[in-house]
Order: sequence, then structure tokens, then C-alpha cells
Amino acid sequence: MTDAPYILYGLPHSLYTGPARAYLRKQGITFAERSPRAPEYRAQVMPAIGRSIIPVLVTPQGEIVQDSVDIIDHFERVGPALSAYPESPRQRFLAHLFQLFGSQGLLRTAMHYRWSYYDVQAAFLDHAFGVSGAQDDPSRGAMRKMQSYLPGLGVRPDTIPLIEQGYGDLLAALEAHLSVHPYLFGGRPSIGDYGLFGPLFAHLGRDPVPADLMKRLAPAVFRWIERLHAPDLDIPDMPEAEGWLAGDAALDTLEGLVAEMGAEMGAELGAKLAALEDHYQRLAPVDGDPVSAKPHQRTIGQAAGRYRGVPDEVGVQPYLLYMVQRTEAALGALSAEDRRWADDLLARNGLSAIGTPRQARVDRRHHIEVWARP
Repeated sequence: MTDAPYILYGLPHSLYTGPARAYLRKQGITFAERSPRAPEYRAQVMPAIGRSIIPVLVTPQGEIVQDSVDIIDHFERVGPALSAYPESPRQRFLAHLFQLFGSQGLLRTAMHYRWSYYDVQAAFLDHAFGVSGAQDDPSRGAMRKMQSYLPGLGVRPDTIPLIEQGYGDLLAALEAHLSVHPYLFGGRPSIGDYGLFGPLFAHLGRDPVPADLMKRLAPAVFRWIERLHAPDLDIPDMPEAEGWLAGDAALDTLEGLVAEMGAEMGAELGAKLAALEDHYQRLAPVDGDPVSAKPHQRTIGQAAGRYRGVPDEVGVQPYLLYMVQRTEAALGALSAEDRRWADDLLARNGLSAIGTPRQARVDRRHHIEVWARP
């Protein structure tokens, strides 16, 4: 698009940086990736966005775009070389659904495998986070902060066996599909691929314990990770794959992934969305009010629900609603026949909370999440 480089502030081990980086590479966009520890990030970017967060893209014109989803859409609006939005309405809806799953539904699994197994992968993680031997090293403090999030994500002794069972089920569902197709919807990556890539690359495909499981149990999934990180389509082993799948082919093999999404996050999704609606009704915010007291505060309360049949209480993030709304917009754009298909798919897999009427809405303005009123 231009010879002038874009600047992507991110880190290799960052879940949300991965999709943005992979997308930029696939589009052939010239960019330089820099750490948020860089002086210009603190001097120029943080004052503009009001918080320390990654990824952040700075365009050659000085425009700032924050969040991997918005970075991808920034380039989709100006005409990418390889659009990440499938042409088929059903495929496009599923792509949104899988983007939601990767962005929100796999946080528990990703954080569990990273931090519950810290003792056996400490050397790798210390290197990734740039930890020195000093006890007061800021990077060490950042790691301790990440570990402190586990209870709020529902990672506890009674849920850990279920989390690990779910990871195995997820790998099996993906393996069944990616053994036949290079990407979710054929020969090119979608927003669904990029969304799932975030946790499956940064945490589960790099950290030693889950990556070893992936390589042994799901080699096609690991190969998919390699493809997404390559600068081209990288399909010499599947040369017959070209473009999007014709019609709605292969949607049946993807239902296993939808079923795993429902098992992993379906019950809690309803509880979290209900908690957000209740909070919104009690708060009665003005349009544009920040969703939290501080820009860096991501959780605004707790929701009691169930995780794979076990009672659970987890933190509620307004950003979840931002992602659900994107999926619901794709759902609402379907024809009557396609909408019946989608509603039935969601209902069969415990995901009927998607598409449920509510008044609460979240928008992003000036780089932070805000409440949006009609």
C-alpha cells in the first residue's frame, strides 16, 4: 500500500498482537514491529491512547489504530490485497463467530497453560518477557500481574482438568478440519483464522507445555500456525486449495469447532452478557461514558455461571460485548433462510445468547471502550 513503514507496537508472546502481525504479513504491508518498552511508545503513543496496551498500529500519516480487530478492519476498509472476509454470508458469519471464540473464549485455556505450568517453562517465559535476575525487574512484576488474573478467568484446581480436556477436544476439532483444508474456509485466511491464531499461536503454540501437546496431537493445527505466520499463503502441501471454498462446502466439518466453542464458553457467555445488561441498566450511562472507571481497567464485576457443568464465577469484561456485537451484526445481515440456519446452529451448540435482544452496547471511541446509547 505504501513504501513508508507502518509501526506495530507489540510483542511475540502477546495474544492480541499475533493476529495483527499475521494479517500485515499476509497483505504484504511494510511494517516494523517495536516493543511497547520503546521510548517513543511512552512518549507519543501512550498519551494519545490514554493507557498502556498492545497492539497499536501507527500509520505513516501518524494515525493511531488500537486493537488487532480494528487494525485488520482499518486495512479492509481501504482495500486489502487479500480480504479476510469470506464472500459467502454463512462463512462470513462463522468467521465472526470464530473470531469471537479466539478473542474471548480461549483466554482461560491460554492463560492456564502459560501460568499454571510456569515452573516447568520458566526459562522460556522469562526469556519471552525479558526478565533479568533482579527481583524488582518491572518485567517480573508484569508476569506476577498476569498470574494474578487466573482466578478471575476461572482457573482453579477444580476447573483445570476440564480446561485441559477442552484443549484436547479443541485440537481434535481443528485437526479434523485442517487436515483437509489449509485454512478455515479454504485456501486463504479469514478473520476467524486470525482470531483463533491469537491464543493458539502466542500461548498455546509457543509456550513449551501446550505447544508440545499441539505438535504431538494435532500436527495439522501446528502447520496452520506456520501458514498464518508466513508472508505468503504457504500451501505447497495443499496446492489444490485456491480461494474461498465454493458455496458452503465444509461447513459440516466446522460444526465440531462450533460445538467446542459452545462447550467452552456457551454457558458463561449468557451469564456475562446478562451481567453486562444488568450493570448497564443500573448505571444508566450517558452515550460516550467510559465503560470502566479507568481506561486500563478491563473487568467491571463478576458473573456467576457454569463452566463445563461446574459452578463458576468469572470476571466480566465490556470488551466481550464489543466482540459479540460484531458477530450479531453478521447474524443480522443474513437472509431469512440463512438466519434460520444460524439460529439453529447456535441453539444446538449452547450459544443462543448470541442474538438475544439487549440495550447495552459498547463502542470504541478515542481508543477506549465506551457505552453507546441509540
